[in-house]
Formats: sequence, C-alpha cells, structure tokens
Amino acid sequence: MMALNVVLSTSMNLSGRHIWAEEQRAFCSFNGFMNQMFVIQTDYWILIIAVCTYLILMDHTATASWIQEYRVVLWCLPWILSTLWATLGLVLVGYGNIGAWCWFTSDRIRLLVNFTPRWTIIVIILALYTRLCIFLYRSHKSISSDYESSASALPTELQQWQILDGQAGIPGHSHSSVYPGGAPLKNISRRMMIYPTVYALIWVIPTAVRIYHGTTGRQAPLALSIVDNSCIISHGIADAIIYGANERVRNGWVERIQWRWPWRKDVRVV
Repeated sequence: MMALNVVLSTSMNLSGRHIWAEEQRAFCSFNGFMNQMFVIQTDYWILIIAVCTYLILMDHTATASWIQEYRVVLWCLPWILSTLWATLGLVLVGYGNIGAWCWFTSDRIRLLVNFTPRWTIIVIILALYTRLCIFLYRSHKSISSDYESSASALPTELQQWQILDGQAGIPGHSHSSVYPGGAPLKNISRRMMIYPTVYALIWVIPTAVRIYHGTTGRQAPLALSIVDNSCIISHGIADAIIYGANERVRNGWVERIQWRWPWRKDVRVV
C-alpha cells in the first residue's frame, strides 16, 4: 500500500497534475498521511517481533502464553499507533510536497517525529537480540559440553564410530549430528543479529541526510538524495527477505526442487 501510494503521487507529477499545486492540496495531505502511517508502522512491527521473540525464547511462560492467546491485540497495536501519529502530524503540522511524494517538509520535524523514535527502537532491539544471542550461544556450548561428557563415557570403539559418522558425509547425517541441537542454536544466535543490523544500516543514510538538511539548510547531492529516497521506500522488501527467508521457507524450496528434478537429491539447505 505504501508503494502504491508513492507510485500514485509520482504518476500524478508525470501526468502534469503536480501534487504541489493548490488544487491538489487535499490529495497531498492524504498522500502524506499514508506515507507517514506506513513508514512509522514498520518500526512498531519490528519492535513487537523482537519483544515477542525475547519473551518466548527466554521462557517467560505467563507472558508467552498471553501473547499466543491475544495475538490479535499485538496485530492491532502497530496500526493504532501509526494511525495516531499520522493523524497528529496531519492536524498539528500538515503534510507538503517533498518531491516525489508528500510528507513533513521540515527536516527537523522528521528527525523528531520519525528518526528519534526509530533509533530508540533500533537500540532496544539490538539490546534484546544481543541478550538472546548470548543466551543461545551459551545454550549451544552447554549442550555441546554435555554431549561430549556423555560421549566420553562410551567405549572407545563407539566414540570412533560417532566421529566417523559425523565427518564422513553419510546421507541424512552431518557434522551437527555429533552435537545434536547445538549447531541449530549457534546458527540461530548468529542470524539473530542480522535483523537489527540490516534495519539499522537501511536508515543510516536517510538519518544522515536529515541531519545535514536540518543543520546546514542545504540540499544533499542528487546521488545521495536518490539513495536516501531509495532506502526509505525499499526497507519493506528488506524486512520481507530478513523475516521471510527462514529455514522453513528454504526447506520448502528444497523440497520443490527435489520434486521437480528427482535426480537433484544432493540439494541441501545452506
């Protein structure tokens, strides 16, 4: 919906019905309202995903049960908060033309209303995922050490067969089979930090451009402005890739490949 909103405003400009014209003021207000609602809404979704992930994996049983039972409340929160902020922006400040679409025309207002809360959320999810990463990494080490202790009590012949079984590439087995449950935890802890890192990188350039505009009053170079706008409108697909490219999805693609080309039985999830 955000992408369609941007395409609509750009199409009007190209057709000669400029969104900065007086007769298009109502459309510009609507366009700015929709942009503000969807841009800020993504931050709330990211925060809720991080908080829910933290509470569930850290075994906060009562809260995790409440989350599972009242998921609809969590689904409504980003819509309610983003609509509230967009409405306040429309009533108190108003939206105006910034080029391809309408939004807050003041860089200082955009820094205060959008970027300050956004970086606060980024810091929060970095802290949550770092805590989870440490917890999962310690769990991986604990599982590995427990398995090594139990394996060392086995006869020497069985220990050697287990090592060979994990290293020889036997179909249906891998090196992670030597330490069951450990490797998945280690992989999860590594991927956990991808989410906030990519999200922060997406917003580095737009934030820098807003600070530059707000402090100097000068426009950024054209190339940098293009990258700035591209980051703002493309973070949705980055989120879709980050949160959608999980093991279940990858395993589904592997199964489809093996079903269509049965001879490709060597395809594995990397």
